[in-house]
Amino acid sequence: MGYYTEREQVFESLYLSELQGQIQASPYLAVNNLNRDFVGTKGFSVVFRRTALLEVIRRFPWFRPYLDVALLPDCNAFYLNPLLLKNGSRVDPHIDRSLRSYCKTIDPPSAVSVLYVNVPTDLDGGELILRTPRKQVGQILPQAGKLVLFQGDLTHSVRAVTSTSSRLSLVCEQYCLDEKELSDIPELTIETRATRVKI
Repeated sequence: MGYYTEREQVFESLYLSELQGQIQASPYLAVNNLNRDFVGTKGFSVVFRRTALLEVIRRFPWFRPYLDVALLPDCNAFYLNPLLLKNGSRVDPHIDRSLRSYCKTIDPPSAVSVLYVNVPTDLDGGELILRTPRKQVGQILPQAGKLVLFQGDLTHSVRAVTSTSSRLSLVCEQYCLDEKELSDIPELTIETRATRVKI
């Protein structure tokens, strides 16, 4: 893979429009449950093992086309989250390790996939910056329908967004865990700061 790969126009605009509508209408969508690096963003997270994939698709059928294309066959645990950035939002440099709240010894994911669902026409900023400890290795321009896959141990950030509407992506951290690590991960759970929803 190298540091990352990009594929453009992976999905048709009709699917992207449906995906955007379903995410923005979701009762789980709220101020992000992710850490303080995610400044001014919204989202929710679906944590699952591969054995629960059919149940994820049953609950969130609009994720299926993305999951069919994005999930790597050798990974067995996933942290899936829609990420909505509005005017002034940004994501500070970090390395993904979102499953660490369940398993303290976990390494970064094998890979992270990002689908750009909606990119405003007047967007300024919002680029995904990828770095090793020594240098920048990528600067990816968001484009609706683009699917990006990058090494899970890269430090990454998203430049501050200036726009009159929202930039929406769908992100999935993909892990290859041993049996002990996997036993600490829920079969399926939803993380959200939304109130008045049953998980």
